[in-house]
This record gives sequence, structure tokens and C-alpha cells, in this order.
Amino acid sequence: MSELVIKIEGHAFPARFESQAAPRTVAAFRKLLPYSERVIHVRWSGEACWIPLGDTDFGLGYENATSHPHPGQMILYPGGVSETEILLAYGPVAFASKAGPLAGNHFLTITDGLDKLAELGRDTLWHGAKPILFSAS
Repeated sequence: MSELVIKIEGHAFPARFESQAAPRTVAAFRKLLPYSERVIHVRWSGEACWIPLGDTDFGLGYENATSHPHPGQMILYPGGVSETEILLAYGPVAFASKAGPLAGNHFLTITDGLDKLAELGRDTLWHGAKPILFSAS
């Protein structure tokens, strides 16, 4: 079931919230909808793109935390050792910063189009930031 649509540079990806596993993170993110930003390629973590959020404080701790999100999974790192961020995996990931390994809350999963997501991820690596829009489906 698609609860959300994520649009990246003209491509639409259906997604579902991980409401049972990460209810507080999902609730915090839902308050932002519709949410528009740009994604850039990660520096340390592998095949992923991220949205840096600086010192944004969502008032969250860890829930459903992982350091190795699968392709199509999004995690929200609530801040602490590194800046707050949202990360979208498109391939293998070992989530980290210059301070070392991190874990983030897996709160959203893209349910279709992972082959196109990987293509967009690689294009972001080689050609730079892309617009991203999260909206209710």
C-alpha cells in the first residue's frame, strides 16, 4: 500500500511509512508534508543520497534504528555525533560520518522502482544534487 509518493527529478516512487516500527519518527516526518528539498550523494556511507538537516531537532531518540538500510529504505538520523539528516539507500550502505559508524531510524520504504532509484543515485554521484518532493498519495 502506498501512503506517500516521492518524486525525484520527474520520477515518482510509491512508498509506505514504517508506522509500527518507528511511530514517533513517522509522526515527526508527517508534520513536514509536503516536503521539498534537494538530495546530494553521501560522502562516507556507500550507495545512498542524503538530505542534510544541520542542527534540526525533531525531539527523537532511536527507534527501528539501523546502520545498514536496504535499497529503497529511508532513515532519519536524529543528530548527536553528526548533524541531523535523512538518508535514502539505493544500494549497499554502511551508514557513517567522519566521526564513525552511525545508526538512523528506518521510517519509510520505497515499494517500487528500485532499478530507476539506483540509476538516479548514480546520476546524483556524477552530476550533483536533485530535487526531491515527498507528498501524500
